[in-house]
Amino acid sequence: MSDLLRAPAEIKYAEELDWLESIDDNPKPFSWRLSPKMARLFILGSERSDGLDREISQKWFGDRSFVERSIVTLASDRGLLLIGDPGTGKSWLAELLSAAICRNSTLVVQGTAGTTEDHIKYSWNVSMVIAKGQSRESMIPSPIMTAMETGAIGRFEELTRSTSDVQDALISILSEKYVSVPELDSDSIVFAQPGFSIIATANSRDRGVNDLSSALKRRFNFVRIPVMTNRKSEAEIVRFRTEELLRRHQIELDVPPTLLDVLLQSFADLRASAAAAASDDEKLESALSTAEQIGVLEDAILHSNFFGERALTARTLASSLVGSLARREPEDLAILNKYLHGVVEPRGKEEGGSWPEFLEGGRDAIATLS
Repeated sequence: MSDLLRAPAEIKYAEELDWLESIDDNPKPFSWRLSPKMARLFILGSERSDGLDREISQKWFGDRSFVERSIVTLASDRGLLLIGDPGTGKSWLAELLSAAICRNSTLVVQGTAGTTEDHIKYSWNVSMVIAKGQSRESMIPSPIMTAMETGAIGRFEELTRSTSDVQDALISILSEKYVSVPELDSDSIVFAQPGFSIIATANSRDRGVNDLSSALKRRFNFVRIPVMTNRKSEAEIVRFRTEELLRRHQIELDVPPTLLDVLLQSFADLRASAAAAASDDEKLESALSTAEQIGVLEDAILHSNFFGERALTARTLASSLVGSLARREPEDLAILNKYLHGVVEPRGKEEGGSWPEFLEGGRDAIATLS
């Protein structure tokens, strides 16, 4: 695992998964590696009431009902569609579900305007076709077809970014549970094995790009993942990811809890401002998700480690926030400038602490970008 830039969940948490599988005596659907109860425990972490001999870390932070509904859906013959704003943890939840159920989260198709039917069905090894003709050996199965053949979970990221032709091809896979290969005279049908299912994700902000047809919607159970608004849960996520970042980069750097509070409060303020905005021009282009909050903190930590005094400062945090969230010029810069002078400046005068330094860092960053 140490040789991988980013290990998939089944490798990163292999030891936990092995242990859970060894003690799991609950009923399991199909060929699942973990029972639904243990899969939920793996994702949400253990509690004292679970009576386990060891602690299982929490990996996804959100309402347990979303996880339970997702697991129940995958235990049926319907696909699962996780839908929500960018950065709400849809892909991470899909990865964890796949790791818990079949120990393989890498059977992924990325939806784009260039995604074709070949990406979800099969293609051909041209050299082998020329040499030996079309056969199962010269066929290149897609990740979805591989999932079908092995009874595993296939993942489709950003489903609404793919064209209607690709979405239509997915309907037959979800309905009939097989793929026909008309180029072959024999062995021309690939049937899905028990345990096969598809987890798709969709960005709610992409509505209108390539809307899902009614037929495809009927093949999925929808689980809507909201933007995290609970301050306590969001703080836990940010701290969890921060500790993970420091370990991964082998960084020893002081991250004062007070600055985490400043970051959390800043995003809460900006979300409130966006909710009260009368038009899109008065909102930041950023979704202000927890993932973007983590991105701001990661940028600040790395900058402090390599170019600072090996301690995170409010000035560096403010600079990273402005640099990460100012995507449109001059609209986003104007919104951030208004926030600094209308909210941060009065708060700094009233509360003191890290806010005055945060204000100065934000002002300097805006001046640099203007």
